[in-house]
Amino acid sequence: MNTFPDAMKTPPRIKICCIASVSEAHAAIAAGADALGLVSAMPSGPGPIPEATIAEIARAVPPAIGTFLLTSETEAREIIRQQRVCRTNTLQLCDRVSTDTYEKLRTALPGVALVQVIHVEGPPALSDARAVAASVDAILLDSGRPNASIPELGGTGRVHDWTWSRAIRRSLRLPVFLAGGLGPHNVGEAIRMVQPFGVDLCSGVRTDGTLDERKLSAFIEAVHAACD
Repeated sequence: MNTFPDAMKTPPRIKICCIASVSEAHAAIAAGADALGLVSAMPSGPGPIPEATIAEIARAVPPAIGTFLLTSETEAREIIRQQRVCRTNTLQLCDRVSTDTYEKLRTALPGVALVQVIHVEGPPALSDARAVAASVDAILLDSGRPNASIPELGGTGRVHDWTWSRAIRRSLRLPVFLAGGLGPHNVGEAIRMVQPFGVDLCSGVRTDGTLDERKLSAFIEAVHAACD
């Protein structure tokens, strides 16, 4: 079983997604973020920035902070190209990829962590997570709809059914991040129910698309309060 260390005492890691600039990155880190999400081209959703900007942010971030390159690509060659431009320490695969793609990424990008997004739409998410667990370093549970006519691969602001998230977290032996509609109003409940390794959000700490430091502080306070 994957266990959450000192379940209600140790706060989960905090990942702030859709970081758009070096100044936003520094603000998030100063507030207490452990990781930053940097969104490359997506079929829909908020936050995409040019790869050159992702590279600039990744260079400016201290090594201890996770820098996640969010990619919608599914072919190893293109993902490897993106990573070599952006130079983040983590790849967040927002769509399904083949098993041999994981193998190619491991070979070409040693030392880069792989995080697979599982979009929780119901019971299949559990089998999907189990199927990829041996190939990645962590799972991120989100509320996208990858099979929609215009695929949604994150940033929807929707909450999914956390009972499935809890079942997935309990069934795996690797870290599980929880995303999807989180904010100061509900992250405590989410932590108590799912007990994730980390929590992740974008729109919940933004106002008119810009990082809102008051919302960010409120979110981080709520995360810590859930574990007191």
